[in-house]
Formats: sequence, structure tokens, C-alpha cells
Amino acid sequence: MMIRHSILQKIRKGCVWLAFRRWVRPTVRKGGTLKTTIGLLRIEDIQMTTPEMISQADAHAAGYPDRVQLMADIDRPGALYRITLSWLSEDPREALAMKPPGATELFEINRHLEAIDARSQGADWTLCVLNLIGDQPDLTAAILASKAGQPVRLFKSRVRRLKA
Repeated sequence: MMIRHSILQKIRKGCVWLAFRRWVRPTVRKGGTLKTTIGLLRIEDIQMTTPEMISQADAHAAGYPDRVQLMADIDRPGALYRITLSWLSEDPREALAMKPPGATELFEINRHLEAIDARSQGADWTLCVLNLIGDQPDLTAAILASKAGQPVRLFKSRVRRLKA
């Protein structure tokens, strides 16, 4: 579930607590968490709804100035869902990134990367992707994917897998 950074900031402040999405099937579940650029969000509730059930107050709670703009943003195919969410905490990966891993952790990380590569079809890719990002962290995924010789969609899914 992608959320604009400006809305994420409002969620963190508690000014926004609703989101509306159209999906074939939901990509989040009640009680789950969502990793974002501002940290973890808690999915408090998710319910199917209809456009007629969305009020002006709902639009404001979702960070929109009015219902018309919200409806324009969700004007696409798929079932309509009302998601109640809240900011939970900082992303725990940030604290991990600040602390260098010990020998045991490095061994476990390498073992895990080898296991990912072993389950993947084709050539090993984990170290290639990590090295590309490490060498050129400011490049976009599209450019890095091109350098890796991978489709952008595949490259992005692999980066998300490594982040997790």
C-alpha cells in the first residue's frame, strides 16, 4: 500500500487516520503493520465500503481537502476499502543499520542470502543487488535495474525482499 509522504507525515502527527483504496483483494490486514518511509503504521481496521458511504469528514480524515478530490483519486476498478490506521513506531531497521553486525550476525546474514539465492531461479542475485545499491545509493531503481540487467519490477521486488 503506497502512501504519499505528505500524508504519512500527517498520519504520524495523528491528523490523518483513514485511507481508501481499490483492490482486487486487500494488500493489508487488520492488526497488521505497514513499513513506510516514516516508520511502521498499524492497520487498525479494514472494511469494504461504497463511494456513497464516504462522507466529507472521511475525506478530511484521509488527508483530502474535500470528498470530490478523494473520489477522483480512487476512481478506478476494484473493490473499495476503508482502512483505519495509525503511526506505530520508528522503523526498527534504522536502529539495526546504525549498529555494525557482529561475526555471528554476519554469518547468519550470509547464510540467509545464500538460501535466498538457492531458492531463486537463475543466477545468484542478492550480492549483486546489494553491491549496486551500496556503490550508487542515489540512483533510481530503474537505473540500477538496468545496470543489473533485470526488469525494473523484478529488481524492485528483490530490493523489498532484501529490506525485509
